[in-house]
Amino acid sequence: MEIGIMAESFRLPFKEAIKLASEMGAKGVQIYVSKGDFTPEQLTPSGRRDLLDFLSSYGMRISALCGDFGGRGFSKKEENDWKIEETIKIMDLAHDLKTQVVTTHIGVVPENKEEEQYKVLKEAMEEVGYWGDEKEIYLAIETGPESPETLKNFILDIGKESIRVNYDPANLVMCAGADPIKGVFTLGKWIVHTHAKDGEKLSDLDARTIYERFAEGEFADKWWEEHFREVPLGEGKVNFPEYLKALKETGYDGFLTIEREVGEKPVEDIRQAIEFLSKLLREL
Repeated sequence: MEIGIMAESFRLPFKEAIKLASEMGAKGVQIYVSKGDFTPEQLTPSGRRDLLDFLSSYGMRISALCGDFGGRGFSKKEENDWKIEETIKIMDLAHDLKTQVVTTHIGVVPENKEEEQYKVLKEAMEEVGYWGDEKEIYLAIETGPESPETLKNFILDIGKESIRVNYDPANLVMCAGADPIKGVFTLGKWIVHTHAKDGEKLSDLDARTIYERFAEGEFADKWWEEHFREVPLGEGKVNFPEYLKALKETGYDGFLTIEREVGEKPVEDIRQAIEFLSKLLREL
């Protein structure tokens, strides 16, 4: 396993972030491409080559692209035509940028297959999965709002090789209240990318309600304080030594991509996260 960093977590200009990530010893970077300077529309063929050359000059490669559209993901059928079209463009971009993985939140997968939301999500993922199978690019659904078992059954129901998992252990702790170590063994076959993040759950509100209210903007800035707390690696409820052992046992050998979405000192937090993970990997 190798350590990566989500570029936006530094909250610095991109080139400064990459230089700093390389100095810290990271080998990969995840980039948001659903908005900003790196969307498929913004990155010309020459721009894509220049980006790869720039990363290579710092000994870095792309661990994954983030193609997240926020809100309810693919839960609203009336929005899915443009979201599917844009996701396919992002998968093509991933091919050009030499990565096989695009991560995203798709919305909350219901346990009941008869719910309309389940059918809408399945239809969208089948369409994206068809394209991914053709291009050999994975769309990795990020863990969080539903249990690992529900997500596993959903992926099996879709039946597309390219629909996989971006495993975020903190999301499972903070939102679903699930055991992230047990979840590795449930979803191990489909994990193609991970986020290294830690946290704790503060609310008894169920994950689906939290996600759906947040998607409508109800919680706004108090989202973190009221329902869950993201903390630096090693300070939350994710047992990272056991978590990394579980990943190794299931054969995962990809990136542990550090994501730090909050906090007043992101650079310091990321530096500590790299030291924390590096030590655990040496002991593994």
